[in-house]
Amino acid sequence: MKISLSFFLVTFLCFNHFSFISCEKKVSLTLYYESLCPGCSNFIVNYLPKIFKNGIIDIVDLKLVPWGNTKIQANNTFLCQHGPAECFLDTVEACALDAWPHLNEHFPFIHCVESLVYHKNYTQWETCFEKLNLKKELVTDCVGSDRGKELELRHSAETPPHKFVPWVVVDGLPLYKDYRNFVSYICKAYKGTAPIPGCTSSNSLSFTSEFSTISPDITSFDEQINLAASA
Repeated sequence: MKISLSFFLVTFLCFNHFSFISCEKKVSLTLYYESLCPGCSNFIVNYLPKIFKNGIIDIVDLKLVPWGNTKIQANNTFLCQHGPAECFLDTVEACALDAWPHLNEHFPFIHCVESLVYHKNYTQWETCFEKLNLKKELVTDCVGSDRGKELELRHSAETPPHKFVPWVVVDGLPLYKDYRNFVSYICKAYKGTAPIPGCTSSNSLSFTSEFSTISPDITSFDEQINLAASA
């Protein structure tokens, strides 16, 4: 039986890696959101960083999709739930994801921008470049070009039907209103054999937060439009 060189290479890398985790299938975690949604910024700032603690990130494949409840109009422009500023920041974050495809590069930027959103100071989003020592032009040039629109159209196509945002999906399973407890679902979905401290600690399966009283942005976009029309 012939065994390919790639098999030997993968096996070598697995056995010589710090752990076996990199060779095991990771749990997919996808966040469908929109930049100015209060529930989304709350989740990104106060909950999502938990994956970087106690080894959870080693078993997670995180994907961020900034589109949410945005609508594509007949003239191929975008109508965002929280107005034009949200359309702009959605594109900013889409361009950041494209410019820095690795999680350790784009997540600090997304987190920085959403922290400003959370503290109602999103107009200062450009300060995140200097704070993180990132090249501003990689994002700003994209936002004002066809590339930015292309990325947002891609995110539109990727966004599934959903009840509200943030829409958190673990291995294809939407978590609905239990999304803040997403780490417990990650641990349940993990099929690997390497022990993960964050999945063996009893404290990891029931997270709470001082911000837990903030409600998710659960009104659908169609309902928002109807409410505005009747006002």
